[in-house]
Amino acid sequence: MKTFTMMIPKTSESFFEKHFRTTLRSVLRNIALIALGIAFIAQPLHATRIKDVATIEGSTSIQVVGYGLVTGLSQTGDSQRSGFAVQSVINMLRRFGITPKDVNLRTRNVAAVMVTATIPVFMKKGTKIDVQVSSTGDAESLQGGVLLMTPLQSADGTFYGYAQGGVSVGGYDVRSLGSRSARNPTTSGRVPSGAILEKDLDATIVRNSQVRVLLREPDFTTATRVAAAINALENMNNTAQAMDAATVTVTVPSGATPGQIMELVSKIESAPVMVDVAARVVINERTGTVVVGGNVQLSPAVVAHGGLEIQIQRNVMLSQPAPFSAGTSQRAEVANVNAQEERTPPVLMPASTTVEEVAKALTQLKVSPRDLIAIFQALKESGSLQGELIVQ
Repeated sequence: MKTFTMMIPKTSESFFEKHFRTTLRSVLRNIALIALGIAFIAQPLHATRIKDVATIEGSTSIQVVGYGLVTGLSQTGDSQRSGFAVQSVINMLRRFGITPKDVNLRTRNVAAVMVTATIPVFMKKGTKIDVQVSSTGDAESLQGGVLLMTPLQSADGTFYGYAQGGVSVGGYDVRSLGSRSARNPTTSGRVPSGAILEKDLDATIVRNSQVRVLLREPDFTTATRVAAAINALENMNNTAQAMDAATVTVTVPSGATPGQIMELVSKIESAPVMVDVAARVVINERTGTVVVGGNVQLSPAVVAHGGLEIQIQRNVMLSQPAPFSAGTSQRAEVANVNAQEERTPPVLMPASTTVEEVAKALTQLKVSPRDLIAIFQALKESGSLQGELIVQ
């Protein structure tokens, strides 16, 4: 009986080992990619921070306003027709012990202005903020002017500080001998760091052991998701509850220190949440702008669009008499009427579920934005447009 012996080279063992190691690395790599994909899918798509869609009650800004004078203008201030500006100049001079003798003052170098500013809460005394300055009279320009010390107060009359400094208009308005060269409005400007606060702006964000999160755009679905996102945070289970479409209350642990409350608010603001956006089509008829939201859908429809354009041109003709005749010139009017109608075949618009599909369907019509506005209105009336139509 013959015996067959298969000889395996010594290099075969290293080949199998190398192949095994390569296969193992490939398997581990695939497992890692799968795990990474699962982790990515688990994350909310298009999630945004709560602080980007909501605010904490009590942390809103305070608006202040004041009335003052801008001086140092180059004959571009208020004229005598602005009686309140003249009276303001007289009152200002009297405060400095000067009584003008001539009541017909020329105040072309002075302009009466309103000073406005928005002060964020938690600002402290001595902080500088920017203020806006706008003319209230018939001043032509505030360029090169200086705002005199103006008190600032809120709607309830609370005093917050003074504003003063040079006005920056960000443009120019030059006039000479009937010619004019201008760029950007010059009757309003800004005083950088012009206001100095005279008191602290303290705010209370915890009321009845609760912090209230206020949505900028009220929505029941978004409010529920915000509450769920807060409850999913560490040590925050069952602390948040959606009260209505715009309010979510968060219970603060008893005995929490101010530092712990700030940490709690920071965690709330940084929590990711998926915002539910309503399906809307916004149309601005003044500018011909059409904006389609991401959730807008179209049901199947057939659209036939055509335009009728009529042009009427008026021509005036003069009939001259023959030379050396007793006739007179006669005037005659002739009108040329031209009517042109666009003949566009009907276009079938299939069901569309994404903005890209909606855009492709509307592109087939080959119409201008003005005509597109009429088409959207007709689609809404027919029930094919699945969304809210807003006309501005």
